[in-house]
Amino acid sequence: MLKDYVALTKPRIIRLNAIAAFGGFWVASKWDHINWWLLLYMLLGSALTMASACVINNYWDRELDKKMERTKNRALPMERLNPAGVLIYGIALGVIGIGVLFTLVNPLTGWLGLLGFFVYVFIYTMWLKRTSTWSTSIGGISGAMPPVIGYCAVTGYIDAGAWILFALLFLWQPAHFWSLAIRRVEEYRAAGFPLLPVLKGIRRTKLQMIPYTLLLIPTGVFMYTYGYVGYFFLIVSIIGGLFWAAHTIMGLSARDDMKWAKTNFFISISYLMLVFFVMIADTNGVM
Repeated sequence: MLKDYVALTKPRIIRLNAIAAFGGFWVASKWDHINWWLLLYMLLGSALTMASACVINNYWDRELDKKMERTKNRALPMERLNPAGVLIYGIALGVIGIGVLFTLVNPLTGWLGLLGFFVYVFIYTMWLKRTSTWSTSIGGISGAMPPVIGYCAVTGYIDAGAWILFALLFLWQPAHFWSLAIRRVEEYRAAGFPLLPVLKGIRRTKLQMIPYTLLLIPTGVFMYTYGYVGYFFLIVSIIGGLFWAAHTIMGLSARDDMKWAKTNFFISISYLMLVFFVMIADTNGVM
């Protein structure tokens, strides 16, 4: 049962977002006078808030999850856990997480955490995921909050650095998710989710992925131009962005959509991990 409760929080998503939050914190700190307690509280509050949103997402989608191969064995569709208990669990995680951000980090990070939670739970999960192809793009607002929270934990205000970090995650998410959606398009169709590849087709989805990957390239350049990272990050972000964008464009002529989507999904995760690790290492031109 404990394993099921942990799985409800979607640990892999939390890990990726924790790295992004850490990256935002480090960019703002610039390797100088790191407040380790503040970092710990920021990561804890962010992780608990994200976990809460994921648990409530699982609670709300439990009936639809029964229709998908990827999700039908989760605890709620299999009725291993009581839905009411899961909802209480999710709310409790959110209250603690937001409380940590407001009281132990700063009020701005608390409001950002609330914004991310609201968009993911109410706008994405309860509304757009069931009604519109815009769910992925608009839902990306919540996924872009972690690095901004990390950054604002240090600065206490929103400036160009916060907006650039937001753009980086916001632009990354649609192409990343649509790669998965293409691979699982028939499952999403059966479950009734109106995702882009379900309603508009795979080719239209591939076309819509291209501008997102291309816009990531100038976003990395802006990180360097505004002095948040060094030259090494600039090179890595441009090469990584060009590689991902090129592979996305090549998808238009791919003969095996599933194979292409699987590779593109892997590239998207690799890109994000590489960019944030280099960002942390090369903050303020350290490398």
